[in-house]
Amino acid sequence: MTADKTPAEINSNDKDNELNDAFFMQRAFELAKIAEQHDEIPVGAVVVYQGKIIGEGFNQSIMLNDPSAHAEMLAVRQAGKRLDNYRLLDCTLYVTLEPCPMCAGLLVHSRVKRLIYASPDLKTGAAGSAFNLVATSQLNHQLEVEQGLMSVECSELLSGFFKRRRREKKALKKAVKKLAGNTDKNS
Repeated sequence: MTADKTPAEINSNDKDNELNDAFFMQRAFELAKIAEQHDEIPVGAVVVYQGKIIGEGFNQSIMLNDPSAHAEMLAVRQAGKRLDNYRLLDCTLYVTLEPCPMCAGLLVHSRVKRLIYASPDLKTGAAGSAFNLVATSQLNHQLEVEQGLMSVECSELLSGFFKRRRREKKALKKAVKKLAGNTDKNS
């Protein structure tokens, strides 16, 4: 990206579009790292309209005690308020992990034009991995979908998070077992 161009001004050719996409996915990745700092599954999302970010989100289900507080959901809600419209026509959603069925349904209902996600979700991905809700012809809207942008970085962030969580759970079980053993000896 050249210093004299903002992301909003970059759209003249395919190479510039790739730079634009990389810029916005990088922001989604930064948001995913914020989620990880809050011990949430590290997923970040941004909604872009006319070259500008109009909605951002990172996973906050645990923090908000809200199973719907996924990164995509929060970003789309913010974008709708910003546009003062429940339809997000001509918007692009950038997200670090393939949307789940709930979020894919949201994207269809809000009429997001384009979805770009980094990492596939082979268990629950609803944009082509497990199934493809965003391109189902029975629904009244289908999205343009691209995947793989920054997939290595986003996949590493996710796998590192889950490895850490498994280690923490194992250490906690071990500590509880040790504590229970000490309690039995003191009885």
